[in-house]
Amino acid sequence: MEGNPQPDLDPNRDDLPLRANTNHMLVRHYVLDLAVHFQRKVIGGSIVFFLDPVKSERGSISSTPVQDVSKSSSSKNDAKSPIMPCPNKLITTKYPSDLSEGTDINNVTWDDDSDDFTLVLDCCDLVVSRVEEVDVTTVSNLKDLDKQGFYANADHPSYCLVRRLVSMPSASWRRQQDLYLQCSRSPAFLHEKPLRFHMDQWSLQIRKEGVLSPHAFPCALRIWYETKPTGGSVRWTKDQDGRCCVYTMGSPINNRALFPCQEPPVAMSTWQARVRAPCDYTVLMSGENQAFPEPAETGVLQWDYYVTMPMPASTFTIAVGQWLEAGVKASNSEVVKTEEPDVPSVSLDNSQSGPADQHLRSYISEQKGFSSLGMASPHIVFLSQSVLKGERNLCGARLCHEIAHSWFGLAIGAQDWTEEWISEGFATYLEDMLWAQVQQLGCEEAEEQKQLKALLRWRRLSDELQNSEEELQVLRTNKENTGEVSESGASVVKHALNPGKPFMQVHYVKVRKLTFPTDVWRLLRLEVSSLSLFLSQGYFLLKFLADQVGEENFLLFFKSFVRKFHGRLILSQDFLQMLLDTFSAVSSRGITLETIFSDWLDTPEMPKWLTDASSEWSQTPAVEEVREEVGKWIHFSGSCRKGTKRKRAGPKVNFKELNPEQLVLLLEFLLEEPKLSLSCLRHLHTAYDLQARDAEVRHRWCELVVKHKYTAAYRDVEQFLIHDQAMGVYLYGELMVQEDARQQALARCCLSIIKDDMDQSARSVVEEMIL
Repeated sequence: MEGNPQPDLDPNRDDLPLRANTNHMLVRHYVLDLAVHFQRKVIGGSIVFFLDPVKSERGSISSTPVQDVSKSSSSKNDAKSPIMPCPNKLITTKYPSDLSEGTDINNVTWDDDSDDFTLVLDCCDLVVSRVEEVDVTTVSNLKDLDKQGFYANADHPSYCLVRRLVSMPSASWRRQQDLYLQCSRSPAFLHEKPLRFHMDQWSLQIRKEGVLSPHAFPCALRIWYETKPTGGSVRWTKDQDGRCCVYTMGSPINNRALFPCQEPPVAMSTWQARVRAPCDYTVLMSGENQAFPEPAETGVLQWDYYVTMPMPASTFTIAVGQWLEAGVKASNSEVVKTEEPDVPSVSLDNSQSGPADQHLRSYISEQKGFSSLGMASPHIVFLSQSVLKGERNLCGARLCHEIAHSWFGLAIGAQDWTEEWISEGFATYLEDMLWAQVQQLGCEEAEEQKQLKALLRWRRLSDELQNSEEELQVLRTNKENTGEVSESGASVVKHALNPGKPFMQVHYVKVRKLTFPTDVWRLLRLEVSSLSLFLSQGYFLLKFLADQVGEENFLLFFKSFVRKFHGRLILSQDFLQMLLDTFSAVSSRGITLETIFSDWLDTPEMPKWLTDASSEWSQTPAVEEVREEVGKWIHFSGSCRKGTKRKRAGPKVNFKELNPEQLVLLLEFLLEEPKLSLSCLRHLHTAYDLQARDAEVRHRWCELVVKHKYTAAYRDVEQFLIHDQAMGVYLYGELMVQEDARQQALARCCLSIIKDDMDQSARSVVEEMIL
């Protein structure tokens, strides 16, 4: 059994505990039956778990494999027909009122020293009312799996039947899903008391009296529960028209406040879900099928989704709102199953296919309070409204980034969540490749664009490494212990709980102690765009490796790597060792697994290769062109301050048109200038029509406005803070740092307008800065 529960942790300061005992028991499948209640801001109903013991009573490893049903050989015609629930009576979403005495945790003392086996699930901010064992022996179709009649003679017939169910061949995925659904609707065992359970801050612990081992523990459980309005996994808010909506938001605690689950990445499972919502709402989920609503009761529609490829519970996504559908590109309503996994190419050529092809329908709803620029889940991508305005560059590049997560982050994931670079670094590297192909750039243009993007990322990373705690700069925080867990399978994810909050506080406190304005603004120019700064070093590691073996060879290696590890979880050494084995000649240059760890993943220092490469990126024709324009603007500013007769009109200067990345770099260079005239700022705004540009450009423009107290453009700052909340957090610090009364009043006014719609973590950070 589990030992004494860990002490409660401060979610604003500590690491994230993964409490599930996945070395004892694994969830193979979830069946959720939920209803969305907008008036109460809760989601409630039941979830059924199909469990498989990992270790037998003798300690041997279970032989039941995790089935990757993405390799199904079912026919194309079969795959087209959606799984429709059997017309069995629906399980009510009202909570049982007949709780047996002795099962409510408020009435029973939980014995931490009990010898009974304890199933531990990751859970927080849920109200659990009942846990019961499901009698799967009542499903007649399930008995057909046991042709030899083993279950009838077994001491645990339910265990035998569920083992047969979870072990069904991948070719029978449709029948397997249907049987899961039938089992989930089975009643609890007659004359059996509900199972005992106990909750602490981070887990739900379940026992059956007298059961001492995972092998004898119930293998099908139903949990009745309800979320809390303040739960951290979903966000209740309003769209741009004031209509209610709710969605999973990529929370640091993942989905444990949406349903009890096993959070460790090794807990790969399939799932299916029925969700009921008011009839004027659309339910979107990360399912493989395109769901079509059916009447459930008066004024309510039900939506059914499923996933047949085992994935971590953290990838489960839901969004319920009055979404507007836009741009249906394909008539096929469902992903076609093939015998082999669909291994995507690193090409967006029409002749290639991959996970991106599965995103068949898109829905639009502006969400000002969305906490990031984008988030990818299986078969569904969230994009912030900040990427939709202005030129297509930011939106296109961001979409390429999220599509790249179909390979790295979803099809292949990190075995240890502290190695996020495996997801973000790879997605950022591929983002540049994919976006260049979408733009149909020639080789020279594509290379110039990639170098300019690399320079911008290096500048942000360089600032970050100089002004943040060293512990937060290491990509492999657990170093040689990466991937290790406790005997039960429990572990912690370092710095996972709201990592942006201490990150912001560190910078804000340091800023208040600085003297020189140039240092202040250099320090506050934080990462606000397309990837986490600390993970950008993973992107640079991949650029380093590509430089060693050649970009074309590197991309071909990517394909081989994806084919080998598709559907699996990896550690850094899995990728690196395969690369070193493939390109063995690099060892003669001193490139080994140990040197890569020491130079790139286990140290906060800037690798020498990156410093040298950044010098080259700084001398490209595109950058030189920007430097020329910067010189013109500096001269223009100086001329306007001399009090000449042409002061109002300013000198006549021909400024070149710049692409979006060049414009961002131009504004960053100008931010380093201690003084720019107000006339210069006014002409800068007009020359480049800055307010119509994308959010990356507008953010730098707002920084210039705040730094130089250009009051005529305070309206631009206000609009950015209100409508670009995913990127606006840092501007609050900039408004407060100079202790200018008007700027501070602007910050407080904007917060008062949007605080009820803000992401909770962002709101907490801003309130600590300005209140």
